[in-house]
Parts: sequence; C-alpha cells; structure tokens
Amino acid sequence: MPADFSGKWILETNDKFEEYLKTLNIDFATRKIAISLSQTKVVVQDGDKFDFKTLSTFRNYELVFTVGVEFDEYTKGLDNRNIKSLVTWEGDKLVCTQKGEKANRGWKHWIEGDKLYLELTCEDVVCLQVFKRKE
Repeated sequence: MPADFSGKWILETNDKFEEYLKTLNIDFATRKIAISLSQTKVVVQDGDKFDFKTLSTFRNYELVFTVGVEFDEYTKGLDNRNIKSLVTWEGDKLVCTQKGEKANRGWKHWIEGDKLYLELTCEDVVCLQVFKRKE
C-alpha cells in the first residue's frame, strides 16, 4: 500500500530554492519574497486522489490530481505557465513529470519518519525542501 501523505506539514529547510526560481525566470523581487516565506503544506489523500495545498502569507497554491491521470496545470502564482503533468507512484514516492516550456521539469514527494521531502527539478537545477509533520 502506498504511503499516506495526509496531514499538515511545515517547511524546515529549503535548499537551492532561489536557483530553482531563477531557472523558472521568476523576477528578483518575487524570488526574495519567496525564499523568506514560511510554507505549510496541507495534504488530503484518498487512495490515488490528492489535494495538495501550499500555504504562505504571500501566495497559496492548490494542486488536485489523481495518480496515473495526465492533467493540464496552470502554475498560477508560481511561474504562470500552462503545462501537462502526470503523477505516478515509484514505490512510495509520488513522481510528477511536467511537460512545457522548460526541460526536465517535475517533482518528487516522499516521506521518511515524520518528514515530507519535496525534490523540485527544472533543467539542471534540483531544489530539496523538507517539511516536518505538524498534524
């Protein structure tokens, strides 16, 4: 049975996030704000159906998807691009491939103990965010 991602998660570390944002062509001012924010992820999982909410005082982002079903995603408030996304299971990891203007774009989510890991990839930049379970 796949991992249970449900819960509230608070950002602890954010390695190479500014480099990742630069690769997405996010402007200087927005990058500076984004890297200083505390983020909370709220995840609701029902089998292979997910609702990921990323919350901060600056912007919120919601991503609803079903594993194995390709969907159109508009990255509103992030880099404002239209992309095609597909999330699959690789063991207990959620792996998303995103097709659009940027090469080698996607993410991976996995859990180890009471930590939620998010690896964001775009072109040759890899950002690693670590969240701690709050609830």
